[in-house]
Amino acid sequence: MNQLLNYNPVLLALIATLFTWFVTAAGSSMVFFFKAINKKILNSMLGFAAGVMIAASFWSLLKPAIEMSEKNGSVAWIPALVGFISGGAFLFIIDQILPHLHIGLSVDKAEGIKTSWQRSILLVLAITLHNIPEGLAVGVAFGALANNPDIGILSGAIALALGIGLQNFPEGAAVSIPLRREGLSRFRAFNYGQLSGVVEPIAGVLGAYLVLTIRPLLPYALSFAAGAMIFVVVEELIPESQDGHETDLSTIGAMLGFATMMVLDVALG
Repeated sequence: MNQLLNYNPVLLALIATLFTWFVTAAGSSMVFFFKAINKKILNSMLGFAAGVMIAASFWSLLKPAIEMSEKNGSVAWIPALVGFISGGAFLFIIDQILPHLHIGLSVDKAEGIKTSWQRSILLVLAITLHNIPEGLAVGVAFGALANNPDIGILSGAIALALGIGLQNFPEGAAVSIPLRREGLSRFRAFNYGQLSGVVEPIAGVLGAYLVLTIRPLLPYALSFAAGAMIFVVVEELIPESQDGHETDLSTIGAMLGFATMMVLDVALG
C-alpha cells in the first residue's frame, strides 16, 4: 500500500470513484434478475446507505478536518463549521433548482424547477443529486495526501471509497428496478441506473484537484463534503427509508450501515 503514496492523488481519486461508479453499475444490473423489489428490502437498503453516509461524514470527513485545523494552529471548529454549513447550503440550492423526483412519489411531487421531463429522468436525477457529495468526499479524502502523504490518510481514503461503494450497490438497485417497474426495458433501466453514478468520478477528480490547487482549503473541503452528505441523508434517504409500516427494518439498516462504515474507517484508517 505504501507504493500508492507515490501516485498522483488526483489519479487515485479517479480510480477510487471509478470503483464506486462500478459498484453502482453492479447494483443496477440487478434489474436483469428482478422486475420488482420488496418494499421491506428497499427500505432496509436505503437505511443502510443512510447509516454509511452518516458515519463517513464524521469518521472520514469532519474528524480529520478538525484534527488538521488543530495541527495548523487555528481554531479547530471554525473550518468544520463553515465547511459543514456551506456543504448543506450548496445541496439545498441545487435541490431547489435541479428537477428531480424521490422514489415512491408521483410526478406532481417532483422538486426543483418545474419541467415536463419524464418520470424516469426525474428519478435518476434524484439519485445523481446525492452522488455528487459522495464523489466529492472521496476526491477530497485522496486530495489530502498532497498535504500529508501518510499511510493513515491513504488508508482512511480507501476505507471511505469502500464504504461509499458498498452503499452504492443497493442505491443502484433502488433506481434501476423501480425504473423497470415503470415500464422501461431492462437494458434502459440498467443504463439509467449506472448513469446516476457517473457524476461521482467527475466530482471526485474536481474535489482532489481543488485541494491540490488550494491546500489551505482542505479542512473546509472535507467539512463541505460532510455537510452535503448529511443534507442528502436527512432530506432524502431517511424519509424514503421510513416510507411504510416496517420502519424498524430501516432503522436496523441504518445502524448496520453506520457500524460497517465505522469499522472500515477505524480498522483501515
